[in-house]
Amino acid sequence: MPQELTADATPAPKPGPGNRREQIGWYFYDWANSAFGTTVATVFLGPYISNLARAAAGPDELARFFGIPVAPDSFLPYCISFSVILQVLFLPILGAIADYSNLRKKLMQIFAVAGSVATMFMFFVTAETWWLGGLLFIVANLSFGAAIVFYNAFLPDIAAPEDRDRVSSVGWALGYLGGGLLLALNLVFYLARDAIGVDTALAVRINLF
Repeated sequence: MPQELTADATPAPKPGPGNRREQIGWYFYDWANSAFGTTVATVFLGPYISNLARAAAGPDELARFFGIPVAPDSFLPYCISFSVILQVLFLPILGAIADYSNLRKKLMQIFAVAGSVATMFMFFVTAETWWLGGLLFIVANLSFGAAIVFYNAFLPDIAAPEDRDRVSSVGWALGYLGGGLLLALNLVFYLARDAIGVDTALAVRINLF
């Protein structure tokens, strides 16, 4: 069958596996979302929340999370553990939805936006709202994991079986590169904060945003 032509008589983009445009879009989603893992989860949020919780602690050196005493350095690890438990419960269900429904792109958009908004709201985590950082991290990390489920489900649609290892490797490589570059820029900004007149807490909040 002749290949369909567009209005300017050029071949229409090939749908499905092998579509280069779809593969590039897939690569750069990983480029963008890896910043959450490097900047937020790994480097800046943990020490920042621990310092705020330590400052909010009472004479017994325990902070109060809605009346529950918690060690300042343990608060965010508890939130991380809770978010992982939620992922264990919900991600298999979302994986089934990804495999057997046509809602993958819409749900990926919803979770990507939810995770992004939750992360950006970490800008408002201050000494008075130190606990908010943990709650926002739970939402952001769950959304991050959920979006990745749908992201991975697109691989068979955009790459033929013999190309999937290559396409997946490029996505991982660009993810590490994107996350690493933003982290490097954030570290430069953080280290230069005194020179540009930004206090430490504000520098961390800007990087989280």
